Amino acid sequence: MSKPTCYSTKAYSAASATSPLGAAVIERRTPTETDVQIQILYCGVCHSDLHFARNEWHFTQYPAVPGHEIVGKVTSVGSGVKKFKVGDTVGVGCLVDSCRTCPSCLSGLEQFCDLGMTGGTYGGTEKHLGTPTLGGYSQSIVVTEDFVLRMPANLNLAAAAPLLCAGITTYSPLRRAKVGPGHKVGIVGLGGLGHMAVKFAKAFGAQVVLFTTSSSKVADGKRLGAHEVVVSTDESQMAAHAGTFDFILDAVSATHDINAYLNLLKRDGHLVLVGAPEKPIPVGAFALLMRRRSLSGSLIGGLPETQEMLDFCGKHDITSDIEMIQMDQINTAYERMLKSDVKYRFVIDMASLA
Repeated sequence: MSKPTCYSTKAYSAASATSPLGAAVIERRTPTETDVQIQILYCGVCHSDLHFARNEWHFTQYPAVPGHEIVGKVTSVGSGVKKFKVGDTVGVGCLVDSCRTCPSCLSGLEQFCDLGMTGGTYGGTEKHLGTPTLGGYSQSIVVTEDFVLRMPANLNLAAAAPLLCAGITTYSPLRRAKVGPGHKVGIVGLGGLGHMAVKFAKAFGAQVVLFTTSSSKVADGKRLGAHEVVVSTDESQMAAHAGTFDFILDAVSATHDINAYLNLLKRDGHLVLVGAPEKPIPVGAFALLMRRRSLSGSLIGGLPETQEMLDFCGKHDITSDIEMIQMDQINTAYERMLKSDVKYRFVIDMASLA
């Protein structure tokens, strides 16, 4: 198979782990027979973007273009494309490809592809060009149609961009646990992930309790849909909920005492991690053994479940709470993100890149 030709497009990239992001021109493949070319309108800013730009995961190749919460308009389609047409409003999440033949891919769980995250929207491998994939901090992107998602027409597109990562990351474990009416559900942490988890758990009909270390977030937690907000540093508040939860979703990436939350679960209760603390977290065996509790993790979602999530959001009018920024504000946004100074997701207006 011959390599496709390329075209140039504007982007923002990092030249090294210590350099700020700045304006650049990158090369994209011209659409092949099964490709969709997308003009990017909005791109959410995920904490993973910062980790990647600063090589905190130790696999970044430079120049690096982050961004995997992409919403845009289709501007061109290959001759074999069946699902999309020019003018469609679409999204692209954390994946732009996978092997498509392993058991995980055949089950619609492309995020667990046996080849690993080689198909990541950034930091993966561009199969046609043999180069690293480049993310959504750019004017346009080309993606095979099987990894493009249809955006509900009624949603605010800027506020819908974070659904492509923060949304599916929290929707997937809640849906897999069949959370619904009659269930008491805890959400740990009120940030980009946690605020989406509160919205989904409420929409599923569960009794929702938010846990936060900050008393200043109590009112906002209730505004977002939590029936109760517990300040986790208050031992009496925590003790009042001991052994009462069916399910807890832990969205905290900082080091914290997970055993305090395991002890809040009922018999056969389940805690799922979606936050990713840098260092291992000690887990007490008896917190699991004594009530047959379980602990697991979850990673985004496959393409079918991500489309299901978007359709659910369209039906229930669920989007992220965002702060819109211009492209040249990204470095300031990263610094603010490190201080948790955002409610609750930055989204870049990509028209500012022009």
